[in-house]
Amino acid sequence: MYIQQLYTNCLAEAAYYIESNGVAAIIDPLRETDPYIEMAERRGAKIKYVFETHFHADFVSGHIDLARKTGAQIVYGPTAKAKYDIYEAADEEVFQLGKITLKLLHTPGHTIESMCLLLQNEQGKDHAIFTGDTLFVGDVGRPDLAVKSDLSREDLAGLLYDSIESKIMPLASDVIVYPGHGAGSACGKNIGKETQSTIGEQKAKNYALNCATKEDFVRQVTEGLEEPPKYFFMDAGINKNGYDNIDEVMARNTIGLNPTEFEIEMLKGAVVLDARDADIFEKGFIPGSINIGLNGQYAVWVGSLIDHGTPIIIVSDEGKEKEAVLRLARVGYEHVYGFIKGGFESWLVQGKPIELVDSIEPNEMLGIDMHTIIDVRNPSEWQAGVMEGAELIPLSKLEQQIAHLDKNQKYLIHCAGGYRSMMAASIMKKHGFLHVKNVRGGINKIKESGFLLVIPA
Repeated sequence: MYIQQLYTNCLAEAAYYIESNGVAAIIDPLRETDPYIEMAERRGAKIKYVFETHFHADFVSGHIDLARKTGAQIVYGPTAKAKYDIYEAADEEVFQLGKITLKLLHTPGHTIESMCLLLQNEQGKDHAIFTGDTLFVGDVGRPDLAVKSDLSREDLAGLLYDSIESKIMPLASDVIVYPGHGAGSACGKNIGKETQSTIGEQKAKNYALNCATKEDFVRQVTEGLEEPPKYFFMDAGINKNGYDNIDEVMARNTIGLNPTEFEIEMLKGAVVLDARDADIFEKGFIPGSINIGLNGQYAVWVGSLIDHGTPIIIVSDEGKEKEAVLRLARVGYEHVYGFIKGGFESWLVQGKPIELVDSIEPNEMLGIDMHTIIDVRNPSEWQAGVMEGAELIPLSKLEQQIAHLDKNQKYLIHCAGGYRSMMAASIMKKHGFLHVKNVRGGINKIKESGFLLVIPA
């Protein structure tokens, strides 16, 4: 028996490769298929099944392309209906994989069709459970992401409680838990940093598994839910209805443009997405660019800040163009009209206009008067303390609220560590705000510099 977790940090997503006696299964693959096919080929195995724990909202799965390339069967849990060929399995149906078995456990709650897979080893002993978005380390799946569900989030939370109580809690303490996501995913409220655990550890430490009553569980799981990224429901629909072949998407989206061609696409209305690191971006960028660096949750933030279907053209470090395009395709963003050949330097060589963003260290804030501070962290982060007098605007809401800000005012922008604040600065510059400064290191360095924080009312 062989189990490999393939974890992707930028999406906080875990796919799994499971193999026994030359037969393999993949659980929740990402959009690109090569990693799974190459692993099976290296190990001399054949992929027989592609299991989807549910219709994912946070990324476009690679199940359709993987099944087409390998002949594997796509398996969903009960009630799943798709516009392509799938096998809708029954609750507790058993799948043979070499000398081991995978028992499908229907666990509605995160979504109606959600399921887990219980792996039983060669001796028939429960060894591990692949929980998808039903159970995470320290958390459970949020109950408000079901596609076209006529159930409320409270109804779904109730179903989730029943699923956990009947299917997961009876398992032995030493059963390994392999979840679908880790820390940073918006599929849960506060997922732990570990990417695997055990049933015993979760029974002891997971708040959701220690609620006294079903009513208490529903209350705790539904309270404090922040609005999911706006692309989530679109991706769930793509996973349900199907999509274009990833090889075709990559071929048409990775087109090199010279500066003149790039500028023509800008004039047609394409959004300039600058995927360079924030500390490089600030030193010079194409006017109107939005900075979302590849060094962070790039695809998630593109899906949160740029409307799906909007034409996109990319500025990246040379050699990073394909990565920038592929990571967009992972979340269903396929309207990329090309990238600038030669990177930002080719724009500079042509003598075309550029803009800058001023950044300051937190200790320099003391010498700056008459600036309004904007804190672009999420509401849950504010509860740990904010700067007194700061305007609290989550980055995902900035463009919606930007009309209420004064373009003549001077602004200092910060987040937690500096990644999001540069995005915010670029958005404000795009909208004509001239007096914008980014605070390096965000609230973390602000606290280290001795500034007192207050708890917002």
